[in-house]
Amino acid sequence: MSKTTTYRIPREALLPSVRRTSQNPKPTHFCPQMSKLKLDGKIALITGAASGIGEEAARLFAENGAFVVLADIQDELGRKVASSIGTNKAAFCRCDVRDEKDVEKLIDHTVEKFGGLDILFSNAGIIGPIASILELDMEKFDDTFATNVRGVAATIKHAARSMVARKTKGSIICTASVAATLGGAGPHAYTVSKHALIGLVRSACSELGTYGIRVNCIAPFGIATPLSCKAFHLEPDQVESNTCALANLKGETLKARHAAEAALFLASDESAYISGLNLAVDGGFTVVNHSFSAI
Repeated sequence: MSKTTTYRIPREALLPSVRRTSQNPKPTHFCPQMSKLKLDGKIALITGAASGIGEEAARLFAENGAFVVLADIQDELGRKVASSIGTNKAAFCRCDVRDEKDVEKLIDHTVEKFGGLDILFSNAGIIGPIASILELDMEKFDDTFATNVRGVAATIKHAARSMVARKTKGSIICTASVAATLGGAGPHAYTVSKHALIGLVRSACSELGTYGIRVNCIAPFGIATPLSCKAFHLEPDQVESNTCALANLKGETLKARHAAEAALFLASDESAYISGLNLAVDGGFTVVNHSFSAI
């Protein structure tokens, strides 16, 4: 009987080949078959990341293998979130999206720290004035647009410039709202700004598709984020109670995590041929007639 020879395969041969540098910790090569992480090695920038949907997205993106830059005007909260994710996976950078120079510096910081930019989640926004159209404060109206529309346009502009320069087929996601397609679902300035945001997403999609860059947005129903709770002077459980009472989909409470998961889908290769989409995260709220009695 012939003797069987046993060959031992080195452990290193079973692992993906990954090279990093201190200046650029992004893997220069990895084996996709050995990773189930949806954003493995990707570099993501999230604005409005210190709380709410942005915070949940930062954690979820990092859990799925991304290096994340969190941007916000809430310095202490932003640094705390980044630290809790891990300094090897996340970094905080202060940015007021109303200031284009701030936005440009943010993109430069992201590229310098991680070596590129694959994903932009332009999530920063405000509720704006809550008042009758008869009493609308136009300065506050302008400020709402400065954040929700102009600020998003600035982030798309500079993120796309970086992606185009590096020939990165990136993904850009923006946070819209159910108020982007309906009247009466939010305050006036907020509603108008979110309608404009969908136009911005579609317009950017039409140009950036040439470079392989996808542009989409998510449109969540009411979520008990610190922003919404503060704006309406309600506790989280009160916001959720109000939302559940109005919701079309019963038996499930909408959380920031649900919106973050929608953003993750649009950031990942699972949506590789999806662009120009306004992805409703609303349990069907915007497609049903709420005044029509069930038969």
